[in-house]
Amino acid sequence: MSVSIYERARQLRKNQTPPESFFWRQVRKRKILECLFLRQYVIEYPDKLNKHSFFIVDFYCNELRLIVEIDGEIHKYQIEEDKMRESILVEMNFTIIRFNNIEVLKNWDFVESKLREKIFEIRSLRD
Repeated sequence: MSVSIYERARQLRKNQTPPESFFWRQVRKRKILECLFLRQYVIEYPDKLNKHSFFIVDFYCNELRLIVEIDGEIHKYQIEEDKMRESILVEMNFTIIRFNNIEVLKNWDFVESKLREKIFEIRSLRD
């Protein structure tokens, strides 16, 4: 029996990596500029055969259509897959910002600053 995409997202929320867990503690409950972030969020998209496919993004702010990805070691080996995924999401009018595990754990000030800049940028484009 296969696991649904929503069950998989729930499993990922329960088993976050240390960088994801740290990031979540920093942004949950609207701690960054009143933005509501969700974690391990499912985004549906039509694939080439017009079937519905899904991505699970690390963190998502619906108000801004902002996706935050926390990249671990695996991303060194799936560069093409990440590019394809990102191009689909950008085409769907999502904004994506990426940080690596080390940045999140060792340089939170930098991560928070870049995240705040991106939020201000998105909000200013709307006005």
